[in-house]
Amino acid sequence: MSQIGDNLSGNQKRKMKSASRLFAVQALFQMEQSEQGLDKVRQEFLDHRFGAELEAGVDMLEGDISLFSKLLENAVSYQAKVDQMTDRALVAKWPIDRIDTTMRALFRAAGAELVALDTPPKVVISEFVSVAEAFFPEGKEGKFVNAVLDHMAREAKPEAF
Repeated sequence: MSQIGDNLSGNQKRKMKSASRLFAVQALFQMEQSEQGLDKVRQEFLDHRFGAELEAGVDMLEGDISLFSKLLENAVSYQAKVDQMTDRALVAKWPIDRIDTTMRALFRAAGAELVALDTPPKVVISEFVSVAEAFFPEGKEGKFVNAVLDHMAREAKPEAF
């Protein structure tokens, strides 16, 4: 009894998880901007984003549906805790409600993974730095995200350091 996931290479599974993290940031951004609920946004992403064709011959990556769902659910469930961790990691003059909506969504998704899942913190940091660089290819946001997530990871999982 084989499942589809059993036939994927380790590299393909990593790509799917990376895509899910990117999709989770986009979904959290959309939830905040549109004030739509988790279930509605999650279904829209599963129906229209995962593996969708962007243009002729160019498909979006399939995501890891389980990871995507866990990130969204945990970002909502642990939002207050994650936002407090983010605030402590940011300079006092820049509370989370003053930062860019995309960055806020990124910190919530990453914080949810740090707080509620067993992913090694260094993997979470590396993955979400890549997400930041995808959204902000010209800027210094990757370094900023690295510093904030390092602080958050040390608080969430001090035993890993």
